[in-house]
Amino acid sequence: VQLVESGGGLVQPGGSLRLSCAASGFTFSRYFMRWYRQYPGKERELVAQISSPGGSTTYADSVKGRFTISRDNAKNTVYLQMNSLKPEDTAVYYCFAVGLLTWGQGTQVSVSS
Repeated sequence: VQLVESGGGLVQPGGSLRLSCAASGFTFSRYFMRWYRQYPGKERELVAQISSPGGSTTYADSVKGRFTISRDNAKNTVYLQMNSLKPEDTAVYYCFAVGLLTWGQGTQVSVSS
């Protein structure tokens, strides 16, 4: 099982980023997928979830209306479109397959002017 996140970077407040998570080693379409984020010295917090094979999504209150989770089962990839970014969105972002105890390396998102 492998999860590889990408797409992070430095962006100004109000900007956008699209994170990707490429999955391998399991039947991707059968698993709910999540995005988490982690601030330094803090526990990971759930940002968004998408059902399997897709269509149902849930979000943390702090990102509702700004972030969108989606998946492409043909590409074994889950995405997180992040709009109207705020400095408090600065964190390392991880994807996670619900039921599989594997984390990727994460991707750093920094929002600063």
